[in-house]
Amino acid sequence: MSKFTVISPTTEKPVKEIELADLAATDLVIAKTEKAFQTWRKVNPGDRARLLRNFASIVDSHIEELAQLEVLNSGHTIGNARWEAGNVRDVLNYYSAAPERLFGKQIPVPNGIDITFKEPLGVIGIIVPWNFPMPIAGWGFGPALAAGNTVVLKPAEITPMTAIRLGELAIEAGIPEGVFNVIPGKGSIVGERFVTNPLVRKIVFTGSTTVGKGIMRGCADQVKRLTLELGGKSANIIFADSDIQKAAANAPGAVFDNAGQDCCARSRLLVQRSVFDKFMSEFEVAVKKFRVEDPALETAEMGPLVSATQLARVKEYLPQGTPIAFQGTKPEGPGYWFAPTVLLPKDANDRAYREEIFGPVVSVLPFEDEADAIRIANDSDYGLSGSIWSRDIGRAIRVSRAVEAGNLSVNSNSSVRYWTPFGGYKQSGLGRELGPDALDAFTEVKNVFFDTQE
Repeated sequence: MSKFTVISPTTEKPVKEIELADLAATDLVIAKTEKAFQTWRKVNPGDRARLLRNFASIVDSHIEELAQLEVLNSGHTIGNARWEAGNVRDVLNYYSAAPERLFGKQIPVPNGIDITFKEPLGVIGIIVPWNFPMPIAGWGFGPALAAGNTVVLKPAEITPMTAIRLGELAIEAGIPEGVFNVIPGKGSIVGERFVTNPLVRKIVFTGSTTVGKGIMRGCADQVKRLTLELGGKSANIIFADSDIQKAAANAPGAVFDNAGQDCCARSRLLVQRSVFDKFMSEFEVAVKKFRVEDPALETAEMGPLVSATQLARVKEYLPQGTPIAFQGTKPEGPGYWFAPTVLLPKDANDRAYREEIFGPVVSVLPFEDEADAIRIANDSDYGLSGSIWSRDIGRAIRVSRAVEAGNLSVNSNSSVRYWTPFGGYKQSGLGRELGPDALDAFTEVKNVFFDTQE
């Protein structure tokens, strides 16, 4: 096995060495997980529910520990990191109600009885990105375990620390050995083996659209089940009749939260031309007040980018002559810092406007009317999230139905609630996570007919 040195994005200093699994080690863990499935699927629903509640309780008692690990490993602000750990707890609690409510149906048929069962798939391979290591892991393993599956989880190579700790806490909670396994390693080795090993029956992948397409092609060889949550270039649409002050005050958090490393980031800001100057004036004040500082501070609203590599990628989008409207502030000295940046592209063909930067950069364009706003918003390969700001409820409904995105908010920038569905249109993904229907992605429907004729 090789090793990987975790680097703090805040100090640029080594934090910990992590052993990375090779192909043989990955296959051993997958085999162990498949063996555990044969017993876990038979655990009675009430006991499985109790174990998930135990897991949630253990996570809850370690919220601060997990949050501090994420600040250290990923550079998340302490406030965000506490929310992220709490989200794992909440997802586990939510899906702990599922084992006893995994209902099939009785369907009327002639000459007999027809019933359906929802049965687990088997081993679920979950591949987690580096931008939200804890919650995205939980969105996969929570419903997967509740439905009776077992899990192999690969954290991102550079942010494995909270996933490893969650694996330890699962054992403390009484989840049987082999049911939930964390395998740190390279995507080209561990992640690829999840795709090619026939014992893994489904892949849950969150990450770039390019990698997701490759995984989709790989899964086709075995007709392997697949959920994809991929890139985004979401629009934040500001109509003239909205509360301009509120929309401008909330816009920085919509794109600069987690240093813009969020597939839901509203990185395209569309403002109706008649209020463009007014909005930009308010927005500039809000951007320059946005606190970019040591993520361990309670006052921090944004920390550093996750790595030197990511910092270099973001800088590529701002060559000499880039039309910068204004920027926020950032600390000097060590750390992968990038100031919140607002661009005024010349048109919608600008590279920074069209491509997912995954950094604290937003492009602002004016629009004329409702139809123009919809046209511009939909002029993208992506369709994950977005916001609509208007006091006109009729307009808000029309635009929300017309914008091609899986998760929209009106007069808000909120994208995620664990009890509602999450997923994208177009090249932003395939399938839905969270909410009451997520269990369908981790089960097969079996139909059984009983002939009652003598």
